[in-house]
Amino acid sequence: MKIFYAGLFVLALAACKTAKVGKTTITPFTYAVQKNITAEKGAVVSAHPLASQAGLQVLQQGGNAVDAAIATQLALAVVYPGAGNIGGGGFLVAHLKDGSNITLDYREKSPAAGHRDMYLDADGKANTDKSQNGHLAAGVPGTVAGLFASMPYAKLKFDKLIDPAIELAKKGFVITEREARSLNGLQDDLKKYNSQTNALMKAVAWKAGDTLIQTDLANTLQRIKDNGAAGFYQGETARLIVEEMQRGKGIISYDDLKNYTAQPRAPHTFNYKEYNIIGMPMPSSGGLLLHQMMKMIEPYQIGKMGFHSAEAVQLMIEAERRAYADRAEYMGDKDFYPVPVNSLTKNEYLLERMQTFTPGKASVSTNIKPGKVTVPEHEETTHLSVIDNEGNAVAVTTTLNGGYGSRTVVGGAGFLLNNEMDDFSIKPGVPNMYGAVGGEANAIKAGKRMLSSMTPTIVLQNGKPYLVVGTPGGTTIPTSVFQTLVNILDFNLSTIDAVNKPKFHHQWLPDRVDIENDFSSPTAIALEMMGYKLNKRGAIGRTEVIKVLPNGKFEAVADKRGDDDARGW
Repeated sequence: MKIFYAGLFVLALAACKTAKVGKTTITPFTYAVQKNITAEKGAVVSAHPLASQAGLQVLQQGGNAVDAAIATQLALAVVYPGAGNIGGGGFLVAHLKDGSNITLDYREKSPAAGHRDMYLDADGKANTDKSQNGHLAAGVPGTVAGLFASMPYAKLKFDKLIDPAIELAKKGFVITEREARSLNGLQDDLKKYNSQTNALMKAVAWKAGDTLIQTDLANTLQRIKDNGAAGFYQGETARLIVEEMQRGKGIISYDDLKNYTAQPRAPHTFNYKEYNIIGMPMPSSGGLLLHQMMKMIEPYQIGKMGFHSAEAVQLMIEAERRAYADRAEYMGDKDFYPVPVNSLTKNEYLLERMQTFTPGKASVSTNIKPGKVTVPEHEETTHLSVIDNEGNAVAVTTTLNGGYGSRTVVGGAGFLLNNEMDDFSIKPGVPNMYGAVGGEANAIKAGKRMLSSMTPTIVLQNGKPYLVVGTPGGTTIPTSVFQTLVNILDFNLSTIDAVNKPKFHHQWLPDRVDIENDFSSPTAIALEMMGYKLNKRGAIGRTEVIKVLPNGKFEAVADKRGDDDARGW
């Protein structure tokens, strides 16, 4: 275990513990990363200790899980600039104490000036640099609208929920070694893609223990506190966004901002064995992909095969392959394209998809086409899971798309813009930054939401919350949630092992299996003998899980792969 001392700053890995009842104080200059905790009254898991503290503090002040989710998102916008945001978008999945399930879509949108060929040059070649970096890569942000769309389900006033974020931005917080490395790696892009200096820039290298103060961001958050959503989508902040667009040849306009709304959606729900799973519908592919993959493996009694056995991993790989082939062909914003959800999730269809599965032999993606259905009918994201003792559970995934989004900070406003336009299919068959391909279903259109992989998920058992789960990771998000659920529901792994054991990923194209560096060598060798091409890589996702134990307590686990943090009381 490493401990870094810098002024008053301490970063440590805390062992599993039981929460002590007492008021939480946000400690921006001395805090520890706490990986797991068991609590009785409520729990929060997020990508940063200070954000988890903000959420827990709100629970202790009488807020519910929705209040805590809002406060945690706002704090992440300050302390986790690589993915936490007010310049991006996201999805919320919630199970409420009255038994209802809700989903909120605050995914970014294409500006009105966006069109399907906007990233093609004169020869028709796709320019992915423009879709991934700088001003033209940004979609219309949705996060702030999503926060206010969540407020009818909260208990406290918005002032109380945003105050911790304002304080963290105004007075600063000390950064971890991981954050320092990340910011140092960003400096060249900040110089390249910004028209003005900003708080993330530094003449000398960032180091653990440095204080990050974001005055412009604090002022932007204050305008949101004073004026609500209009404090972002209109007035001074809107002026700063549009002027930034004009300086960098971006296309987000005043009308794009003023007309943005978050959209309530009908949850995507399905049963898996004795569990009811609540996921996000289109324009997130996550709920549908999870549905397809879990139902494809359900007939095979995977639990008896054993965790990370070659037999079990192969089955899951082939389910992933087939689901992602369907994603490329059929999935997009259902407000613009008739996504055939019912056809893609029929049991008969999913059984037929697996008829070409041969145990012990790898399929070939060029032979696995999207299924026949009737129509019509990054890597940086962040996830938080929250639960309270009233019966509310909330899973929220938000994103800037790539790490630090477009690398463009709005001058005078202090927040990064997303590079979400790259999540459209900028040209049929051309991979995005995560290697995903697509076609007409996900083509760029004015006002359209781009297809997402975010998979905030809640699992109910006997109608009550059992698991709250989600992760960042671009196209690896659905497969990581898939594996985490199978780890718990089928292999009976502990929550800690379900989160932290090595992950693998297949997304149809490219035709390879990504495995983490610590993946089982015997299983890897067995897969290669079956004909799979393996690609070793670093961390896949950062999964945040809350599990309700038989005694009613909450076990909260934060992923080992980052500074992720679990809090509870």
